[in-house]
Amino acid sequence: MLTVDFIDEENRTERLQQQDIDQLLNFAYDYLKQDDDAELSISFVNEEEIQNLNSYYRNKDKVTDVISFALEDDVDNLVHGEAFRTLGDVVICTDAAKEQSEDYGHSYRRELLFLSLHGFLHLLGYDHIKTDEEKEMMRLQDDILEAYGVSREV
Repeated sequence: MLTVDFIDEENRTERLQQQDIDQLLNFAYDYLKQDDDAELSISFVNEEEIQNLNSYYRNKDKVTDVISFALEDDVDNLVHGEAFRTLGDVVICTDAAKEQSEDYGHSYRRELLFLSLHGFLHLLGYDHIKTDEEKEMMRLQDDILEAYGVSREV
């Protein structure tokens, strides 16, 4: 079971959108044959906040659409034996998501789901720095979204 905690202090998303993301990520967790109970958080922020995070943690002083903070990457991550697997945090800029959905010609729902899944896959160790890794991650994203019933047009 995957538990998704949502942090949305400025009400940038609706409850139904959060439920949709929760269902997709639980679907993806099963799709990837992950069987440990796990948890993660997803925060929804504005451009200023994500730019500050991007600048501070990645030394890139610009707006981005999603940032992931994977806790399992941390060598000092001490997890109590009976605790849920804590994957980390995903931060999504809803302003960027809205703009990208218009630029790509698909729905805001599809973009939110895509960004949530993208960040989630980073928490599980997938990356796109190298070309072969990028191909694998992009294929996996497309496969999961398609299996969940989300096309590029939706």
